[in-house]
Amino acid sequence: MSVFDDLVLPNGSRMPNRIAKAAMEENMADGSQAPSERLMRLYQAWADGGAGLLITGNVMVDSRAMTGPGGVVLEDDGQLDKFERWAAIGRTSGTQFWLQINHPGRQMRANLGQQTWAPSAVSLDLGSSSKLFDTPKAMTQSNIDEVIARFARTAQLGERAGFTGVEIHAAHGYLLSQFLSPLSNRREDEWGGSLVNRARLLLEIVRAVRAAVSPGFAVAVKLNSADFQRGGFSAEDAQRVVEMLNEEDVDLVELSGGSYEAPAMQGKARDGRTLAREAYFLEFARDIRKVANMPVMVTGGIRRREVAEQVVEAGVDMVGIGTALAINPTLPNAWLAGRDPAPTLPPIQWKNKAIASLANMAVVKHQLRRISRGRVPIPYVSPVRALLQQQVCDIHRTRQYRHRMAQRLE
Repeated sequence: MSVFDDLVLPNGSRMPNRIAKAAMEENMADGSQAPSERLMRLYQAWADGGAGLLITGNVMVDSRAMTGPGGVVLEDDGQLDKFERWAAIGRTSGTQFWLQINHPGRQMRANLGQQTWAPSAVSLDLGSSSKLFDTPKAMTQSNIDEVIARFARTAQLGERAGFTGVEIHAAHGYLLSQFLSPLSNRREDEWGGSLVNRARLLLEIVRAVRAAVSPGFAVAVKLNSADFQRGGFSAEDAQRVVEMLNEEDVDLVELSGGSYEAPAMQGKARDGRTLAREAYFLEFARDIRKVANMPVMVTGGIRRREVAEQVVEAGVDMVGIGTALAINPTLPNAWLAGRDPAPTLPPIQWKNKAIASLANMAVVKHQLRRISRGRVPIPYVSPVRALLQQQVCDIHRTRQYRHRMAQRLE
């Protein structure tokens, strides 16, 4: 088995190879929260780069609930023409192109000025940085029903625009991950308590999305292999949730890990575990693969073909690559041509782990901005410079977002 073998999904659609461009937080929407020209150019580079699957960064199901002020929103058909262009660009080389659809829950910065929802009124624990996030409001049944409907509507619009699938984001501490974790979900109704109850929202959304799209449209789930926090969502919990997903029409499960509180997706944990330097979550993926009826994809730290091939040889169906494709968007083509570059970023060893995590994300976004302008990435950019640039950009985008949301209330 090789990463360049094709893969047929349960819905009958075909991946031309087993390399996926995993989702990254681009924050490159235009002023109306639709895909911008720069975002289109970025995805053209990836579409030409040889990956069999492209997964977008977060596409939000609600403009009031954002992971960042420059995020893309698809909640109605007002700007569907821009999404149609984006979908056509992503599919230019026969690549599958999926929307990652998401709701942040409590992981939305307070300065965006919106009410934060979560399963329970439990604040983020980020030490001195906790003040950047409001204490969330515990969701009512009406809120839950609305979120389910919004995920289904966004998926339906994505299919109309020409995307070939969606990935429901239930990892990295966002809303669906919050429901899965006993640390953030302290409800005592049918949406909390046992794992069956904590997984109920994810399963209801999967069912609603599947009912809203055609059988040939892919429906995938991104799931934490673990939260990497003591007392949180565990590897055993992840296996049980995958067994529940076996009963639904799910075409692929992507495994990652962590959250804002424990950014294991960047190779860091808060539960004492040491993560591998590459393929952070491969051990967990092997265990999940034993119980999963659908294909499994693993994402986290992979940058060399040798490691990618080891992942596939271990029985995992697809390899998700993020940061390495932010540094070299044509990496799959290089591998196919017999070259094996290993794009990497210098590690950021700062004492404040929350700030170090933000700096790491800023360095990645710096590469994405350069590609979107037709420039060559610079992996050795100063993390201080990248973080300051990102903060200036975020300040501008936050003002723009707040102004837009205020106009909607007039």
